[in-house]
Amino acid sequence: MNARVLVVVNSPSSGPRRLSTWLTARDIEIVPVVGATEPLPATLDGFDGLVLLGGGLMPDDDGKAPWLPAERALAAEAIAADLPTLGICLGGQLLAHVAGGEVRANTGPIERGATLILPTPEGREDAVLTALGDGAPMIENHRDMITRLPTDAVLLASSTEVENQAFRLGAHVRGVQFHPEASAADLARWDDAALRDEGRALPELIAAAERADPHNTAASRALVDGFAADLEQVRHS
Repeated sequence: MNARVLVVVNSPSSGPRRLSTWLTARDIEIVPVVGATEPLPATLDGFDGLVLLGGGLMPDDDGKAPWLPAERALAAEAIAADLPTLGICLGGQLLAHVAGGEVRANTGPIERGATLILPTPEGREDAVLTALGDGAPMIENHRDMITRLPTDAVLLASSTEVENQAFRLGAHVRGVQFHPEASAADLARWDDAALRDEGRALPELIAAAERADPHNTAASRALVDGFAADLEQVRHS
């Protein structure tokens, strides 16, 4: 029987993308659930892993996203069980929030497009974040940030401007601020007018992401493969 991974989709317009393709290639069954339109499972029974995707929300934005209490409960269950988990952007912030860290809205530098992510010494030895090598360009799209990690979290990667880019809780629960599931091609759907209001130009962001795409794709694929290998190792232990 194949391993099964629950994927919580927090934005209907932003699904698992190439992450789904890469995990499926590893014979892992993906079970996506769109929080805005479907009830989330009550527990993680029957799942071997959990992925929490991004979205333009805060981890406790329950008024805007009434499924978030259920998502936080799943995150708490995953942390308690040390179930292989990958939280991406909002998903990583939600893991930090549930575990006792701090996430603040509209705080710190805004990061958009291809951004160099540098592993810490612990990240270089991590089974999943070792995919970054000496550093890799990853797609960023956030203006909120984790301002304080949980006390028992291990910092795995940073960017020049944002320290908390990746972390681990326990041995198998990881959160990242960047988007390994997103590629340069996905930037074409971004809001050009909103970016201009920030003093950014979408064509320039796309061009930079396209230049970084071979490195980005290789590192992102290696990261997802590392998550899949970690999941299989735990499943068969």
